[in-house]
Amino acid sequence: MGTAAPWVRKWSSSWVRGPFWDGFWMLSALWLAPIILWLSHGYSNPETSPLDLLYFGLTALFWIGHRLSSTYLAYCTEAYRPLLRAQPVRFVVIPLLVTVGCFALFLPADTALPWTREERLIGLAILDYACVTYHFAAQHFGALSLYRSRAERGWCVQTRRLDRFFALTVGGVLVFVADILAGAVAYQDQWIDRWLFPAWIVSAQNGIRGGAILVLLIATAVMLFTEARAPHWSLPRVLYIVGLAVMVGIALRPRSLFLFLVIWTSQHWILATGLASQTPSAELTPGRGVVRNVLHKLNVRPWAVVLFLMLLSLALLPLFEVEANQETGTYYGDRIFGAIATQLRTSSWAPALIALGFATGFIHYLLDRSVYRMSDPQVRAAARGLVGNAPRFAEGK
Repeated sequence: MGTAAPWVRKWSSSWVRGPFWDGFWMLSALWLAPIILWLSHGYSNPETSPLDLLYFGLTALFWIGHRLSSTYLAYCTEAYRPLLRAQPVRFVVIPLLVTVGCFALFLPADTALPWTREERLIGLAILDYACVTYHFAAQHFGALSLYRSRAERGWCVQTRRLDRFFALTVGGVLVFVADILAGAVAYQDQWIDRWLFPAWIVSAQNGIRGGAILVLLIATAVMLFTEARAPHWSLPRVLYIVGLAVMVGIALRPRSLFLFLVIWTSQHWILATGLASQTPSAELTPGRGVVRNVLHKLNVRPWAVVLFLMLLSLALLPLFEVEANQETGTYYGDRIFGAIATQLRTSSWAPALIALGFATGFIHYLLDRSVYRMSDPQVRAAARGLVGNAPRFAEGK
């Protein structure tokens, strides 16, 4: 019978690991914001400022690693191995169907289906945008829920509902509004501009922006006031709420969407990587299997998981940029891999790589929901390296 990693400690504070670990991995918005504003200061176009170099580094080290982190937890850890057997539909069948569906939809030539490959690309990109917008908001709800549980308020239904409302409204709806105003929604001209009277939006954007900022301030004030009145108030929750408000506030500023893109995506990637590094750290030692034992030695060392995900992200960057940057045309992989990255985008493999990019994205959204579904006792047991002996979470998805 396996044994748990000996160093895993009992949790006794409102932090996930401690002020310094949480400050970097969980609350990165608070240190990313001043750095981003400082690096872009004095530049009319932030994309030509030193901020671009920072984003290049963060993208190379965290983007793909974060996308594959939930897949890694599901299939490469002893902690989640029982869940593969107990919940095969959620962890095996649906991801396989999504993968097959993406390849079956995108690989056929233009004349093989009623829609051309370009039309299929646009459709998948719009669907991906909708999913990723919700996915980001859901992660904020998950982080607030984790801190709520650490504050011994995991079963407080009222606080849970308020967390969900704040995450979906501020981290979802207001971000969507900011994207519309900036013209940054995926293929916006193909759907948003046809449905929502673009001329009216342009003429009224100052009023819309002001109203959105007012909603942000009110929602943040309500969250902070509620937290201050709680019997077990949580400093990490307060800091996370402030960090989320700061990020969305940057999004609603008319200066440049690039500032928001950097902080919004970087915070998401860093948080996901940090959580993935801690989640399997208390897993049991496998009884047999060379590969399983090697992975176990990696999984019980959070720093090793982070390093592995970073190296994976760096190595796979040019492959996934074939799909992800179809619309923007910014390819950071070219700076590292040069002509190899360029040739991938023009090779006969490009359709397969685009299908792979969409498939891994959709699977990431699904598996993130599955591996961090803390209302499930089996998931809590698998993720005890992250949640420790924290009180149970409120029921619900």
